[in-house]
Amino acid sequence: MTWDQLLSLKRFGDKNKRLRIEQNETRLGFEVDYDRIIFSSAFRSLQDKTQVIPLSKTDFVHTRLTHSLEVSVVGRSLGRLTGQKLLQKHPHLRDSSGYQMNDFGAIVAAAALAHDIGNPPFGHSGEKAIGEYFSHGNGKRFKESLSEAEYQDLVKFEGNANGFRILTENRPGISGGLRLSYATLGAFTKYPKESLPHKPSSKIEDKKFGFFQSEKETFEDIAEELGLKITREGKHIGYARHPLAFLVEAADDICYTIIDFEDGINLGLIDEDYALEYLIKLVKDSINTSKYHELQTTSDRLAYLRALAINTLITEAAEIFLKNEDAILEGDFHEALFDKSKYEAQIRDIIKISVEKIYQSEEVIGKEIAGFKMLSYLLDIYTQAFLADTENLDSNFTKLVKKSVPQLSYLNEEDSIYDKLIAICSYIASLTDGLTVASFKRFQGLDA
Repeated sequence: MTWDQLLSLKRFGDKNKRLRIEQNETRLGFEVDYDRIIFSSAFRSLQDKTQVIPLSKTDFVHTRLTHSLEVSVVGRSLGRLTGQKLLQKHPHLRDSSGYQMNDFGAIVAAAALAHDIGNPPFGHSGEKAIGEYFSHGNGKRFKESLSEAEYQDLVKFEGNANGFRILTENRPGISGGLRLSYATLGAFTKYPKESLPHKPSSKIEDKKFGFFQSEKETFEDIAEELGLKITREGKHIGYARHPLAFLVEAADDICYTIIDFEDGINLGLIDEDYALEYLIKLVKDSINTSKYHELQTTSDRLAYLRALAINTLITEAAEIFLKNEDAILEGDFHEALFDKSKYEAQIRDIIKISVEKIYQSEEVIGKEIAGFKMLSYLLDIYTQAFLADTENLDSNFTKLVKKSVPQLSYLNEEDSIYDKLIAICSYIASLTDGLTVASFKRFQGLDA
C-alpha cells in the first residue's frame, strides 16, 4: 500500500478524485470530514448513549459523545505527531502532493470522532441484544429467507459495520451519506472484512467485521481507490487495514483505558488510593514527583496523572507505528499498537480493574438487562410491522407503528427481507438510551 493512494481526498459520491493542492487552505479537505460528522444527527445522538453506566444521571460519567470528542482530540495529536515523522521520511508527499502534518491529524481525528457513531443503545449489550434476537429469539424465523452472510450480519450485529452504513448511506433523499473522504472512511474501518467467515484468524483486523452485505460493494469501491491490500478473495472478501486505522484504534484504547478508569474512581466504584497507585505505575518514568506531591486534592492529582498518562501513551503509540510502518504498509502487521507497548502490563492491569469494578458492577449489569428486554421488544414490534406483507400480519396496529417511524418510510414491498431487517436494526441502533425507554413505554401503553 502507498501513502499517495491511502490519503485519497476523493469523496464518497464523487466521480473524480480530488487533489490536496486544490483545497481551500482555510479549511483543509480532511477537516471538512470532521465538520460534517459533528453536525450530523447520528453524532448528536451519542450524547444519550452509554459509555460506561447506562442511563446514568451523574455529571461525572462520560457518554458516547464526550468519549468520542476525547478520542478525536487524542487522535488528532497522534495523527499529527505521526504525520510529522512520515513527511520527513517521505518528503514527496509534502513537496509534490502538498500534504501537511495536519492532514494526518485531521483524518485520524475525523475517523476517531465517528468511531462509535453506529453503536446501539446500552453499549455492547445492545449489539448482543440485536444479535440474540435473530439467533435465539423471534427473529430466528427469518433465517431461511436470508443468505448465510445476510443472516450472519444480523446474528453478529456490529456497531462498526452500522457506523460504516451511516457514513455512506445511500437511499431516497440521502445520497452518499455524509460524503466523507475515502481516506477518512478507510481510517474509520478497523475491521475491513465482511461478517463471514467469523473470526477466521487471530489477526486484529479479523476480530470483528466492518460492513454489512448491504454496503459490500461500497466498501470494495473504497478499498480499490485506497489501494488496500486484498487478504481474502472469493465469496467472502477481506482487506488489510488502512494504516491510520491503527492510530484511530490506539486513540480509543488510550481513552477508554484511562478515562473509563477515571469514571470508576469518580463514581466510587474504584478505591481512590488504589487507583492512583495504578496510574502512577503507568507514568513512573515521566512523573514530576515534587509537583505531584504539591497537589492538594485527589481530583487534582487524578487530573495530573490522567494528562500525563495520555501524553505518555500518545508518544508510545506513535513510536510503535513508525517502527512498524513498513510492515503496516505491506499489510503484515496484525496486532493493536499497544500489544507491542512497553506499558502493556500496566495497561492490562488497569483494564482488568475496570472490568471487575465498573463494567461488571451491579448497576451496569442491571441496566443492561433492562436494555436487553426493551430492544428485543422493539425488534418484535418493528419486524412485525415492516414485514407484515410477507408474514400476513397486516393490521391497524402495524399500520400505526409504521406511521410512527418516518425514518423507515422509504421501505416498500419491493425491498428484500434482508434490506428491511438491516434497515430496522440500523434504526433501532440509532435510538438513544432514553428514546429506547420512551418507545418501549409508548408501545406498552404506559406513556400514552
